[in-house]
Amino acid sequence: MATEVKQRKPVFEVIKAVIVAVIFSLVAILLLALFIRVLNIGAGAIPIINQVIKGISILFACLICLRIPKNGWIKGLFVGLIYIVIAFILFSILDNGNFNFGLNLLNDTAIGGVSGMISGILAIAIRRKKNN
Repeated sequence: MATEVKQRKPVFEVIKAVIVAVIFSLVAILLLALFIRVLNIGAGAIPIINQVIKGISILFACLICLRIPKNGWIKGLFVGLIYIVIAFILFSILDNGNFNFGLNLLNDTAIGGVSGMISGILAIAIRRKKNN
């Protein structure tokens, strides 16, 4: 039973990290909408800001939730990819069910996966450094 719990714990870390990333993104997107309304930010800057929010969400979630100092890049990769899928579904639903499959989704998936790997590596390295 102890080995079963140890095997499932990384899965729970990834699930918690994805939930944290989605919540962080929702809050950040709401703040972005407020800033756009107040500061009259141009429409060309919005896709770039969205990518930054996604990357920061993944990094923040990995830093908080990935605690087992092993296979950080794999867990981060899964956090990034699963987060992108859930964020795509959630924000498409919020956009009146407008699911746009295309190059942007492929770009988001690639950037999410790479951001997740880097975030997972950073999270584990920081965790190991604190423990030593």
